[in-house]
Amino acid sequence: MRKVFQAELHQVGEELIQISQLVTEALTKADAAFRGADVELAQDVISADARIDFLQNDLDERAIDILALQGPVAGDLRMIVGALRMSASLERMGDLARHIAQLARLRYPALVVPSSLRATFAEMAELDITISTQVGVLLDSRNVELVPEIQAANSRINELHRSVFAAIASPDWNEKPVTTVDVTLASRYLERFGDHGVSVARKVSYLVTGQWQPEAYAQ
Repeated sequence: MRKVFQAELHQVGEELIQISQLVTEALTKADAAFRGADVELAQDVISADARIDFLQNDLDERAIDILALQGPVAGDLRMIVGALRMSASLERMGDLARHIAQLARLRYPALVVPSSLRATFAEMAELDITISTQVGVLLDSRNVELVPEIQAANSRINELHRSVFAAIASPDWNEKPVTTVDVTLASRYLERFGDHGVSVARKVSYLVTGQWQPEAYAQ
């Protein structure tokens, strides 16, 4: 019976890793579509989000069944509850990648972001992809030394996000209202993607160490 229980826990962990890999793939493609006005690639991201949603629902149902049938305690209970919360963050990251792709599709054949901010958005997306990749490695390896690196990348994203709002508020900003809205939304999506990545990283750290460290990894 214990072997079955451990196998179920292992399967939950594997599904988390799988979802994180799909999220990384989604944002990588969404960024390419966003930067290159690639409507077909954007549609691929939008369609593929259903797979992430399906896996999250499957994981959550599996975790709830374990809670109901196995009555886990201590570390095992933390693992199951943590998996439920991490799956929600990963699913939201997938949604945010989809939103980026939807903006690319909406403005096709034009680019969403004006030339003055393209380097900023490119850096934000690259940092988010790094965070998502490292989250996948963290879920697999449980190497908590990655957590500060993830947080540092997110701090840089927050700086870039603030710089976007500073640019919009500048007297030199003369873009159309629709562009201002698009830029604001895209920056927010990328900023929130990083925040959710940090949230997952903090939960893995808690599972490994048993200690919650809000100050070290807070936004």
